[in-house]
Formats: sequence, structure tokens, C-alpha cells
Amino acid sequence: MGSLRGKLRIRARSARVRDDLLAFAGRVVKGFRANQGFLLAGAVAYYTLLSIVPLLILLLIGLSHFVDQAQLVMTLTHYLDMVVPGQTDAVMDELAAFLKHRGVIGWVLIVTLVFFSSLAFTVLENAMSVIFHHRVAIRRRHFLISALIPYFYITFLGIGLLLVTVVAGTLQAIGRETVQVFGATWSLRGLSGALLYLIGVGGEVLVLTSIYLVMPVGRLSVRTALIGGVTATLLWEIMRHLLVWYFSTLSQVRIVYGSLTTAIVVLLSLEVAAMVLLLGAQVIAEYERVRRGRKAALRTGLRTR
Repeated sequence: MGSLRGKLRIRARSARVRDDLLAFAGRVVKGFRANQGFLLAGAVAYYTLLSIVPLLILLLIGLSHFVDQAQLVMTLTHYLDMVVPGQTDAVMDELAAFLKHRGVIGWVLIVTLVFFSSLAFTVLENAMSVIFHHRVAIRRRHFLISALIPYFYITFLGIGLLLVTVVAGTLQAIGRETVQVFGATWSLRGLSGALLYLIGVGGEVLVLTSIYLVMPVGRLSVRTALIGGVTATLLWEIMRHLLVWYFSTLSQVRIVYGSLTTAIVVLLSLEVAAMVLLLGAQVIAEYERVRRGRKAALRTGLRTR
């Protein structure tokens, strides 16, 4: 009898958790639509398209003074596929053509690259302000901080890429090794590939969590930002594989757009990525509202006459 009650209690609790999650997901979608999330994602994607090549050029020029450029390009190619799946070769071809003429790069061009590489961060901050409007109503960020955030972020991405390049080089060296266990020889190539993928996914979580920590106005706890980072990473990994499958099997975009195919596909991939990023922010915003409502209910319940 006691075991039956325990099972019924577990089922009731599971059903309650499921209903709460579905209700929360409904609130996230409703809030995302109310904040014009699709329109915001389009704006972020457009300015990211303008920013991504200048940003990559700056990273390659700066980091090539510290590590081998071929190793850097190989690492960047691997992880860029997580951002623009299926179109990495086209983007890297443009970078390679630019780097052939790196000797004629002047200060004017460097300043231009820095300006365009920061556009996406500025638009992203404005989009975050719409989603976290309850925070903006309480406090506003100083304009100088908003102006400097993109350049700090570019530096942060450069350091991250440098570390990943060193680690990737080590893992690739390990992948060429073999081990012998009970007389059988095993290659470590598959292990190094799996570790590279896990590092990439972990890097996604860290980058997204850092965006949610920095971009919204006000202080956000690491735990709350991590909720959004993990949610956005899981959504993007699903969408990324769906995009690769769609463009490789069903898409007729090359027939429709011809020579513009690469730009259209990259823009569409970036818009999906921006949508996932803003959905993660919406999850955090709704989570904050739920917590604030619970705290208000507790305070109300403790009042005495």
C-alpha cells in the first residue's frame, strides 16, 4: 500500500513539473512574440553578417603573431562551422583572399574593421534592452560602458580563440597516437575528435553565458546566466544539425538565388542563431519574473495585521 502511494505521489509530482515546464515555455514564447523577437533577430543577424568577416580578419591578424597562421585557420574553420553550418568554406575563402594582401593594410582600414566588427554587439545590446525592459526601467547603462563593451568582447573572443587553438593542436597531436591494450592497438583519432566537439559545445555555453552576464543592464547571477547559456546551446545544436540536413537535402536556394546563395544561407543561419540567442535571454527574463513573483508572494504571506 505504501509503495502504491509512493508511486502515485511520484507520478503527481512528475505531472506537476511537466505542466510547470509547459506553462513556462508558453510564457517564454508569448513574451518573445510580444517583444518582436523575430524582428530583433533579423536586425542582429543583418549586423552580424556585416561584422563577422571584419571580426575574423582582426582575430587572424592579431593572433597570427602568437601562433602559426595555418593552425589558427584550421581551428577557426572547425569552430566557425558551429556558427554558419555548411558555409564555412565560402567565408574562409574570403578571409584567405584578404590575408594575401595583409601587407598593404593601413591604419584607416584597421579602424574601419574595428568599427564594423563592433556593430553586431551594439545591436545585440539594444535587442537585450527590449527583452530585459523591466531592468532598463530601473537603471540605465552609461553610454561610455556601452561603447566599450564590444571592444572588450572582441579581446575576450581573441583570447578564447588563442586558448582553443593551443588545445586543438595538442588534441590533434594526440589523435595521431595509438595505444596498446592487451595486445590490441587502438587509435586515439576518434577520441580527439570527440574532445574537440565537446570543447566546442563547452565554449558555446561559456560564450553565451558571458553574453547574458554582460549585455543586459544590471547585475545578473552566474547561475541565472548559465540557465540561458545551456538552454541556448541545446537549442542551437539542434537547429544547427537541422540546418545542415535541410541545406544538403531539401533546399532549392541555389536554384532560386544563384550567385547570392552563400550570402542568403549565411544570413538565414545567423538569423536562426540570433533567434536562439534571444530566446535564451527571454528564458532568463521570464525566470526572473517568476522568482520576483514568488518573493513578492512570500513577503505578502508574512504580513500581519
